[in-house]
Amino acid sequence: MKNKELHIVCLDVPYPVNYGGVVEMFFKLKALHQKGIKIHLHCFEYGRGEQEILNQYCKSVHYYHRNEGPNGFSFTVPYIVASRNNPELWNRLQKDNLPVILEGIHSTYGLYNNMLNDRKVILRLHNVEHEYYKQLAKWERSLVKKTYYHHESRLLEKYEKQIANSCMILTLTEKDRQVYKSKFNAGHISHLPVFTEDQQVQTQNGSGNYVLYHGNLSVAENEKAAIWLLEKIFSDLDVPLVIAGKNPSEKLIKLSHKQSNTCIIVNPDENEMNDLIAKAHLHVLPSFTDSGIKFKLINALYKGRHVIVNEAMVNGTGLETLCHIADNPKLLKYQIYRLYQTPFTDEHGKEREKVLSRIFNNEKNADRIISLLFD
Repeated sequence: MKNKELHIVCLDVPYPVNYGGVVEMFFKLKALHQKGIKIHLHCFEYGRGEQEILNQYCKSVHYYHRNEGPNGFSFTVPYIVASRNNPELWNRLQKDNLPVILEGIHSTYGLYNNMLNDRKVILRLHNVEHEYYKQLAKWERSLVKKTYYHHESRLLEKYEKQIANSCMILTLTEKDRQVYKSKFNAGHISHLPVFTEDQQVQTQNGSGNYVLYHGNLSVAENEKAAIWLLEKIFSDLDVPLVIAGKNPSEKLIKLSHKQSNTCIIVNPDENEMNDLIAKAHLHVLPSFTDSGIKFKLINALYKGRHVIVNEAMVNGTGLETLCHIADNPKLLKYQIYRLYQTPFTDEHGKEREKVLSRIFNNEKNADRIISLLFD
């Protein structure tokens, strides 16, 4: 890999590794570095700060201001893209002809404005964003935010169609690939599984003491799922439920303490969250959006015992065989009651290891990227 260099443009600073998109970005650049690739990293910094650890894996690291608020608004370009239009970034990239990886639609203004012509570019698609924003609008209670999500969804659909054939695209799920292929007629697009922190299953055999739902509870969809579990599932189910995650609302906190069999852990740190995942007997992870892939599901499969999901959570991920699927309250209650009495065995763990090691292989997936950009 001598003298192989590339640029990676990140929508956010990819450290600390404390939400899904950052997991993908950080462990990708780490895997590429381990393959001998010299990385010039470009990050939009808007609150996470400059991170010294990134210098261990990159030849150079550059930080750029994101134009948040009215300064990043555009009537024609989605806000998540327009707010990341930084001339300093694009001028720097045009000083050479190295390959470029763009992380998310968020980082693609250079494609839109034809600043990356005549070079190899990969768009790492994190989501079918217009569908994701449409679903966010559906579950958002704030009228202002709901209006914004609808507006952004409309702009994103037009924008995604416009750039769908501007470069090579790698999707996180097979479902996202199919959407871009059928809806936008994307010509050079394939599915590359996410890069993960864990590369070995760490699940404990035996039985745990509770059911766990975890996630970023400040996200409207996750709050909706937690409230749905409290009101529709565990209100008449004699099984303990623990909800854990970042920044829950007062409404969710009060509701979680209303019943004797439910509670909430507010803002657990990484070690505490991993401990909660390991000690749970059962993970219940319903989703009200069906785009992209949820890293909390991957985390639960690597570190937790039994996992119950709905179809929206696993559709197109390749993880269907490792989960128990329940798409209505009656079936979900039955699965919870049944699995709560079922110890997690060594056989369960071996099946997980077989499937997960085949899909989430950071070294193999890094080789695919390298072959696309340098062969």
